[in-house]
Amino acid sequence: QVQLVESGGGLVHPGGSLRLACAASEFSFDFYAFAWFHQAPGKEREAVTCIGSRGGEALYSDAVKDRFIITRDNNRKIVYLQMNSLKPGDTGVYFCAADRQFLSTSCSMTPAPYFHWGQGTQVTVSS
Repeated sequence: QVQLVESGGGLVHPGGSLRLACAASEFSFDFYAFAWFHQAPGKEREAVTCIGSRGGEALYSDAVKDRFIITRDNNRKIVYLQMNSLKPGDTGVYFCAADRQFLSTSCSMTPAPYFHWGQGTQVTVSS
């Protein structure tokens, strides 16, 4: 059973940075694509970025492109989300999600393929 545990959320001023981490308990980590989803208060969950398995590329939403960076450490089984130039609109709960891939190495920016989810970590951007 895959378990995902997010950490790194908190309160930050506009323009600041945070790094979120998603630790996975799964020995075949390399074969999973991962995504970070953002759920703002009162809104639906939306993908901000994802990264494919086995060297697959990363994708970003227009809202975070050039500000957020997703990386993965396959040895430590951790996926990171570096969040820079944070804005109040980035406030919300951030969820890590994982999708086991068998043939494809491309990730999805929709929730449907992701079977495994973390509990979320709160990010608040406020002055």
